[in-house]
Amino acid sequence: MPVIDVYSRRGCHLCEVLIEELTPLVRGVARIEVHDVDSREEWRKQYSDRVPVIEIAGDPVCHFRLDREALLSRLRQLQAEARE
Repeated sequence: MPVIDVYSRRGCHLCEVLIEELTPLVRGVARIEVHDVDSREEWRKQYSDRVPVIEIAGDPVCHFRLDREALLSRLRQLQAEARE
C-alpha cells in the first residue's frame, strides 16, 4: 500500500482541511503519514510556510490545497508500476 506523506504544522487550518479531505479519498488505497514540520529542523527549512505539502514516494504532489486529480493520477501511476 502506498504511503502518502503529509507535511503539516500544528494549528494550521489549511493542514486540517487537507487531511480531512484526503482521508476518505484514499481510505483502503493508501496509508497517510502526517509529519509535523516543526519537529525537525530540516523539514522546517525545507517546507517553511509552504504547508501543507503532500508527497508520495518522495515526489511532491501538491501544497496548500488538495489537488485531487494530481493525487489520484500519482496513485494510479504507482499501482500500474506495481503490476509491471
